[in-house]
Amino acid sequence: MPPTVIPVVDVTSRRSSVPTRSHSLAVLPGDGVGPEVTDAALEVLDAAQQRFGFTTERTVVPLGAEHYLETGELLTEDTVAQLREHDAILFGAIGSPKVRPGILERGIILALRGAMRQAVNLRPVRLYPGVPTPIAGLEPQRCDLVIVRENTEGAYVAQGSTVHRGTPARTAVQESVNTWYAVERAVEFAYRLASVRRGRLTLCHKTNVLVEAGSLWLDVMEEVGQRFPDVETDYVHVDAMCMHLPVSPERFDVVVTDNLFGDIVTDLGAVVQGGLGVAASGNLNLEGTGTSMFEPIHGSAPDIAGRGWANPAGACLSLALLLGELGEGEAAATVEGATAAVLGQLPALAGEAMGASTGELGARIAAAVAEGSTSPVPGSLMGQLARVRTA
Repeated sequence: MPPTVIPVVDVTSRRSSVPTRSHSLAVLPGDGVGPEVTDAALEVLDAAQQRFGFTTERTVVPLGAEHYLETGELLTEDTVAQLREHDAILFGAIGSPKVRPGILERGIILALRGAMRQAVNLRPVRLYPGVPTPIAGLEPQRCDLVIVRENTEGAYVAQGSTVHRGTPARTAVQESVNTWYAVERAVEFAYRLASVRRGRLTLCHKTNVLVEAGSLWLDVMEEVGQRFPDVETDYVHVDAMCMHLPVSPERFDVVVTDNLFGDIVTDLGAVVQGGLGVAASGNLNLEGTGTSMFEPIHGSAPDIAGRGWANPAGACLSLALLLGELGEGEAAATVEGATAAVLGQLPALAGEAMGASTGELGARIAAAVAEGSTSPVPGSLMGQLARVRTA
């Protein structure tokens, strides 16, 4: 199935009669609730374009379960080449009970991260005013951190073997790979981000057990840190991180960690900030050799697909990260502020109890962006990302 190009009509900016900036986006709606939350995010993008004077050309790419079942295709070389031509990728969700677990995740998501050399996965953990959290007594001013996860190595390199299948002696070996090059990319980005935030960087690992990998991470931290003398550093074991994060998130500013640990800790962070439905992420190419991708982390939720029960906040906040990546810092901070304001007014964060459908919430956020009726979030990561990426 060939990709569909959606033309986006230039609109008049409130700041300038002629848009001066144009960005090319690949849109991967995917499966389940992915198309629903992506549509909501694109409506918000329309409002941001009109207000801040930029335009986008969007190409919809049909990756996901249905495309795989129809064609047998996962991530092809032609699709990779097509995606490389875009400035950023907006991703919905992938996953379906019709496809055995692991096929789409490895064949599309992990393959795309590798092909696009998306060196880090960036996940903000921020509690917005009015958003309920399961952590008793936690206030928004105590919860504002960013987790930088190395995104291409560790236990996710897909290398391993099994011998003696079908016998009681069956043995599985799964490798974890850590190279100086990949670790340095992640650590250097984390230092740069910390330098424009509150100046604190924490390494999260398990150096007392994973001695060889841990030693490499510690050595990289020390060497790269010499270039950032104003950034304060510390270290925490991953099991201790799982204790400190819910109890005292204010301890952390920027956290850098390996692929597997980051996958686990960021989901814990999402719960702290209100749930998976409000959590955003960005998979960043740091070298200009591929395209960065932005996605909510909630998954495809096939059980509620089509009901309008998916919260589009994660997709809208991922859009804000995308705008920060493109250097549209003011638009990014405004989208975040509008999303946070709408979130803070909801009686619940998911399902029918939200009191509005996915599309209705997207329209509310878009209206807030267009009207300028909300304030940017103080110390917005989205604006900070724009500063780091355009420096």
